[in-house]
Amino acid sequence: MTREKKPFICGLDEAGRGPLAGPVSAAAVILPDVFPFDLLKDSKKLTPLAREKAASAIYSGALAWGIGWASPSEIDEINILQASLLAMKRAFDSIQWEKLISNQGDLRLCNIHAIADGLYKPELPVSCEALVKADDTIPAVKAASILAKTARDRLMEYYSIFYPQYGYEKHKGYPTRAHREAIRLFGPSPIQRMSFNWGVGSGE
Repeated sequence: MTREKKPFICGLDEAGRGPLAGPVSAAAVILPDVFPFDLLKDSKKLTPLAREKAASAIYSGALAWGIGWASPSEIDEINILQASLLAMKRAFDSIQWEKLISNQGDLRLCNIHAIADGLYKPELPVSCEALVKADDTIPAVKAASILAKTARDRLMEYYSIFYPQYGYEKHKGYPTRAHREAIRLFGPSPIQRMSFNWGVGSGE
């Protein structure tokens, strides 16, 4: 089989579906045939240090990558599932296609097949499938999960500079006891997901 007929796999994954604050992020990654694949795992199974090491390798070694976001207000408007798919589409749309140039020409003309982690897939201009646990089995999806997670963590750490009372640098917006207590004390922050159940009165 020639390289033109072999599909380039574009992995898609998101991070941040469960938090009470902040955007949902997504990444799209196309990996080469030769890569330090041993660095790749589902981002949730890596330590922060291992995630950063893997992310650095992906940024420098991927054939191409893109990051996409959906804001808290978009999450509130269209729900978290649709916002996650929107972020995936934006990640794909932001791929640096100019990096995908080889001696075969522009690889946008080649066969690209996208694989999205989970039960649902975004609407893309290429063939795309949804695959449960793809972040455990497909290297490009593992890479996408790592970029999405590290990008979102960095953004939440940045937000903590402006909203230090919420502790975003620690819990990244997830529904920890400390986060819920901060919402109870200070009210919702400007990046709060207003449609989510904060659980501030439950004591949980």
